[in-house]
Amino acid sequence: MRSLAILLALALPASAEVAPKRAAELQHMVTQDCGSCHGLTRKGGLGSPLTAQALAHAEPEALASIILDGVPETAMPPWRPLLTEEEAMWIARYLKQD
Repeated sequence: MRSLAILLALALPASAEVAPKRAAELQHMVTQDCGSCHGLTRKGGLGSPLTAQALAHAEPEALASIILDGVPETAMPPWRPLLTEEEAMWIARYLKQD
């Protein structure tokens, strides 16, 4: 599983550029959609914590891969139908800095 995440992460773009309006939409999505499982303050719930401290050792590329493809046999769904790779990378970086 880890090697699959690494391979997928290598395929993601190095930069994550999104327009300011889309960035605001993604922030809202993180709060509302991710927050429904990971907690509105992202300190955990059904899903694990998504605080910068909890994700300190995670690579943004691996996080983006999880966001896009979900985690099989868990409640983490794939968001690839709704997000681009750049948007997933933006979310991953946002989670690590916020």
